[in-house]
Order: sequence, then C-alpha cells, then structure tokens
Amino acid sequence: MTTPATPAARALRVALLGCGTVGSQVARILLDDADNLAGRAGARLDLVGVAVRSLDAERDVELPDGLLTTDADALVADADIVIELMGGIEPAKSLILRAIAHGAAVVSGNKALLALDGPELYEQADAAGVQLSYEAAVAGAIPILRPIRDSLSGDRITRVLGIVNGTTNYILDQMDSTGAQFDDALQAAQHLGYAEADPTADIEGHDAAAKAAILASLSFHTRFALEDVSCEGITSVTADDIAAAAEDGYVIKLLAIAELLTDATGAEGIGVRVHPTLLPRTHPLAAVHGAFNAVFVEAENAGELMFYGQGAGGTPTASAVLGDVVSAARRRVLGGPGRTETTTSQVPALGIDAVRTSYCIALQVVDEPGVLARIAQIFAANGVSIETMRQRIRQDGPDGATTAELRIVTHRAVEASLAATVRQVAELEVITAVSSVLRVEGI
Repeated sequence: MTTPATPAARALRVALLGCGTVGSQVARILLDDADNLAGRAGARLDLVGVAVRSLDAERDVELPDGLLTTDADALVADADIVIELMGGIEPAKSLILRAIAHGAAVVSGNKALLALDGPELYEQADAAGVQLSYEAAVAGAIPILRPIRDSLSGDRITRVLGIVNGTTNYILDQMDSTGAQFDDALQAAQHLGYAEADPTADIEGHDAAAKAAILASLSFHTRFALEDVSCEGITSVTADDIAAAAEDGYVIKLLAIAELLTDATGAEGIGVRVHPTLLPRTHPLAAVHGAFNAVFVEAENAGELMFYGQGAGGTPTASAVLGDVVSAARRRVLGGPGRTETTTSQVPALGIDAVRTSYCIALQVVDEPGVLARIAQIFAANGVSIETMRQRIRQDGPDGATTAELRIVTHRAVEASLAATVRQVAELEVITAVSSVLRVEGI
C-alpha cells in the first residue's frame, strides 16, 4: 500500500544531469516508484528533464518523449532538486554552482569533483542554505556517509579503513583465489565490466584516493582535498606477492585509510592514504571478495563498525542517490537549512612520513654468515624492530653462490623510519634485490 504525498506540498521539480549507467536507473526509479517516493518525501518528485550530451545515444532504459534535453543550463535554472551524475569536473562543477545559486538542493555522485573542489562547493551550499548530498560518491549502495555524519556525530572517530574500489578488489581477489597474474585478472575485470577500457583511475588508486578525501572530511570534520591523500596503486603487486602473503596468513587489499595521528611535537593531525596493504585473513576486511566494497570504522565509544555491500553498478548506486533525493525533498517540504558536511575543526593533514604502520619487506640476499646481523643493525639504528623473519633458499647465483629470500615483518613504526631502513638495507652489497615492500595493517 502506498502512502499519499502531503496534500499541501507542491510537487518538486527534479532535474537529472547524466543518463549513463547510474543516471538511467535513477530516472527509471523516479518514474516507476513515483507514488512511493512521494509518500516518503512528503511531495511528488516530478522528473522534469534529463540532460544528455546526445539525444540519439542508446540508453539502458526507455524514457518518455520530451524528457531528454541537451540544454542543461535551462534545466538547472528551473529545478528544486538537481541530481548530478555526469562525472568529470566541467561542466558538472559550473552546473552545480548554478543550481546552488538558484536555491536548488543538489545530489551528486561525482567523487572526483568533490575530492578536488568539494570545499568550494560546500561553502557555496552553506552560504545559500541549500542541501548538498553525495552518498553515492563513496562505496556505491553502502550507506556510509550519512552514518558517519549523523549517527556517529556524538562520537569521536579515530580511524577509517575502506575497500572502496570494486575493480581493484576484484583483481586482487582473483589473484589470491586463482593464482592469476595481474594482467590476466585485469582483463577478466574488463570483460565483466568492472574495469574501464582505460583502467588507470582504478589500478593507480586515483578513484580510491578521491573517496578517501571525502571519508576523511566527514570523519574528522575538516575539509580535505585530493592533494592531501598519499596514493599508490596496485600495478606493482605480483602473483609472487600474493602467494607469499597467503603463505604467511595474509591477503592483499587496496585500502583507503584516514586516521587520527600525533606528530613529533605531540600535535594532532590526520593522515589520509591509499595503498596496497597486507591484512591478516582474520580481519573482517580480508573476507570482502569480488567487486564488493566495505568500510571499517573505529570510534572511541562505538568501537569497531563495518559497512559492507555492492560498491558499484547502476541499480545499487541509484539506491544511494535516491536516498539523498528523498532526504533533500523532505527537508525542502518541512523547511530548515540544508545539510552539507560538518566542518567544525581545522585539523592539519599530515604527510605519509608521519603515519605509523608496519612493513613487510622481501629481500633477495647472498646466503653467507653475518648477513642477518648487518640487516638487523640497520633496523636497530632506525628504531625499527622486527616482529617476524622468514628465510627461504631461492636459487644458485650466476657465480655459484647460494641466494636466499628474507621476508621481514616489522613492528609498527613511523613511516619515515621504515622507509629510511629500506633504503639503507638496499645499499648493502649482500642485498641482490628488494623484491617488494608492502604495508601491513590489522596486526
């Protein structure tokens, strides 16, 4: 049974910018579920137009005649709620600013724009008193931004770890479960539609970095931008890394991490980073398979929380968009200022060198007496202690000398000290190669 809209409330004019994978599903839901949405929002949500680049392009859904338009400016100028799903920086940014200036509430899924120019957009929305919502910008269908902003607003978040890119999670999961090489797993992801023809934004970590900036901004009530995020992708992760991790009881995931840190002077700051990470297989995030996403939150009073679900796809992401639309419509019907983000602090962003983490270092070494002692001496000089060390004879060198592989896992230490340790160890003449260096979390 549907609930009728509030009789006194006029219909709200909704403009949709973009009709791709997500936009087409948003349009479908707005049209097919109009009565249910009206009951929840308190007013009918009339889709008055869908702005597209080409009227002749094929669509995933069939829309009523006259709904498509190439005149996004005119559409925005006459809307109560604008849904921006175009992607990219321009013209999306200009259209959002125009909508805000006209007093329209804005719902966006544009993580790249929000990570780059979010602070400007938030300020303009605050000044205009309109709502700017972006739940779909991070982790698809997973409701994570509203819980951080609202449900945990009375708590103090200390750390957020997230698998927020389904493409890279699928690739790493395939390498772990089937033994596939990186290139083969990437091709499989492209075949299934998880990865674009140009997968750079995913595999180099840029997509996850944009989402990390948004998560950090909400979690720590300070505006962070993409430039504040230290970013490494997964292109250097090999099948040997995956196999060695499995042998030691770990799995490799691309993590977005935002955490409260203390610098050398004792002042607090926030570290925001994205990189491939070793996780113990007992950690909840280690069990996130395929193209799914999950965000693990640590708070002082709530403790540990995990949000899990589909991180991409037209219908799941449309669910997050429509949640924001109903919320914005409800606020417009009832009155009151719009909600954007809760910026109440000015905590500085700290660089990667201030992070405290653990390293897993794979070294190819000459198998001769005294090697371990020389390596241990460098670790000690940098204040880095060794948690575990495993040695395995690898092969005979070209001159007949026996070589070995050392895999060293450190205790937690400052990133700057760990990086210096690796550099100095690599300079020893008994080290034939530094095979890999991966950070370790969850231990």
